[in-house]
Amino acid sequence: MRIFLKQIFLFLIAPSLFAQVQEEVNPPENIKSIVFKGIKDDQFPVVQIGELISLEFDDLLANEQDYYYKIVHCDYDWTPSKLLKSQYLRGIDNQRILDYENSYNTLQSYSNYRLNIPNDNVSLRVSGNYVLEIYNASNELQFSRKFVVYKDLVGVGGEVKRSRDFSFINEKQVVQFSINSGSFRLVNPKKEVKVAIIQNYHWPTALYNVVPQFTLGTELVYKYDKETSFFGGNEYLNFDTKDLRAPSAAISHIEVGELYNHYLFSDRYRVNGSYTYFPDINGDFIVRTLQGIDANREAEYTKVHFSLPYSETIGLDDVYIYGKYNNYALTEENRMVLNESNGMMEGTVKMKQGFYNYKFVIERENEQIDLNTISGNFHFTENTYLILVYYRNFGDIYDSIIGVGSVNSRNISN
Repeated sequence: MRIFLKQIFLFLIAPSLFAQVQEEVNPPENIKSIVFKGIKDDQFPVVQIGELISLEFDDLLANEQDYYYKIVHCDYDWTPSKLLKSQYLRGIDNQRILDYENSYNTLQSYSNYRLNIPNDNVSLRVSGNYVLEIYNASNELQFSRKFVVYKDLVGVGGEVKRSRDFSFINEKQVVQFSINSGSFRLVNPKKEVKVAIIQNYHWPTALYNVVPQFTLGTELVYKYDKETSFFGGNEYLNFDTKDLRAPSAAISHIEVGELYNHYLFSDRYRVNGSYTYFPDINGDFIVRTLQGIDANREAEYTKVHFSLPYSETIGLDDVYIYGKYNNYALTEENRMVLNESNGMMEGTVKMKQGFYNYKFVIERENEQIDLNTISGNFHFTENTYLILVYYRNFGDIYDSIIGVGSVNSRNISN
């Protein structure tokens, strides 16, 4: 009897013991230009229930492959929740993506796929963390992307301050905020409420497990310094290939071969320079072309050539071209190689026509990524911070999202 009860206990707790954290999976080389956004055009969808989510991507094989999508609901820690699919979805997923077209009059052939959620087959029932997974006809996962769905039940307000730590006063930004529950009743907020703070919609920057510093009536106050601080980084570099044949302030010259080749001016190290403001889109990219009407299927793929002088700062470590264009992944394609003849680190990436933000990062031997060793850290840098408020009442079996806030460092104060 004791063995039988032990088996039942292990069966009940097994999902929580072995639940796997859902990390974003990046695609094979033939899938590029993944654009996954909500109605606010952020770097990933942050939407209320019922609002439109859109996915778009290209397959360079251009053979009209079949792709299918699945939706996974997750808890605060990005492990799959205990909800059944019927509890978080109306309808059924695992449907084929039917909206696709082949490229038109381009040197690089590709098939462009588009998916909207909700659609005739599926919509979302509850708020929380979600992962959208794309599979091929052999049921092999091709890539996945995170998104969040929320209910607007509490107010979130905040501001960005300079760090009070003199060691980082010129390098860090601190997010201070409060959650006003209003008429939404919180019995035990320190256990019921959790938050996540994300810099520039980049999930690896997220801070978790920050508890309220104190409560003031219906308000939860988070006025920390070190606990909610981020390195400011620097504004992203950018270039624009919307006109295939025209050099620009960032493009030194253009050559035509099998594809168009855009050679950027050599970049420099900004870590020891003074901060200079110029508008960016915080690492994102926008597909666009002047050579056609429909950028989705008329924009060309071009080879963009990057270069950076080698420095002892790099040593024997790897340098990568970093941006949302490939979901900030470190791959062989965007790894730079030393050209010993001119002392430059060089890299070439195939990209769809458009406006792109990028910077250079270093992967150290311990797999630690130095995001700002080359570009520098400045407290003046314009950054957007997303604040997600999660809630789980006593007896609930999943984490919902009851509020979202956004603050920008443009008006940073002491």
